[in-house]
Amino acid sequence: MKRAAGFTLLEVLGALMLMALLLLGVYSGVRSATHTVQAGTLKIEQLDQVRSAQMFLRRELEQAMTQAIAHDDNNNNIYFIGSSNEMQFVAPLPGYLGVSGPQIVDVKLVSDGDKGKQLVASLAVLPPDGSKPKPLGDPQVLLDGIVDGGFSYRGLDQQGKLMDWQSDWKFAGNMPNVVTIKLALRNGREWPLLSAPLRVNAAASQAPGNLLRGLHGPGVGP
Repeated sequence: MKRAAGFTLLEVLGALMLMALLLLGVYSGVRSATHTVQAGTLKIEQLDQVRSAQMFLRRELEQAMTQAIAHDDNNNNIYFIGSSNEMQFVAPLPGYLGVSGPQIVDVKLVSDGDKGKQLVASLAVLPPDGSKPKPLGDPQVLLDGIVDGGFSYRGLDQQGKLMDWQSDWKFAGNMPNVVTIKLALRNGREWPLLSAPLRVNAAASQAPGNLLRGLHGPGVGP
């Protein structure tokens, strides 16, 4: 009788090895593609975060109002408070919140607990009766992964003359004409220099020189 045709053990082991190599190649390709997609998604999310932060800051600054948020020792109105790490001013509430009236916008750089900083915004409703402002929800992180940077301000003095860039704004009864925000981010992320004019002061267009000249301002990183 003729022996039944079949595969030897060596042939079976060889086929299994070839199949394992083929599956390993497919897995490596799928893994590489997955990492590429994830990296691309993360990059898009980071770009969206920067874009959203800039849009929010520009919109709020451009709508700044001459409404007092505090008073100095001489009882003069303070409309804008600014330092290299924090600024406060009044602007209209965003329409999507469904609440009308002015708000105090507080934007500041705070530690993220990992040798970096976060850009955080807080909103508080400014009651018409002069009572204490009411916080509107929790502070929101606009941007994280910040390693350096800050705010600087430029405007007109009491005589209507153009001032140099200021890292602190402490001028009662006056508001800056331009606010510049310069940040350096981790992992090579880019923060386009943001220079937002405050439209509330019509005298800005009549100022001598160029308010935007030297946009880097003082002490705001490399």
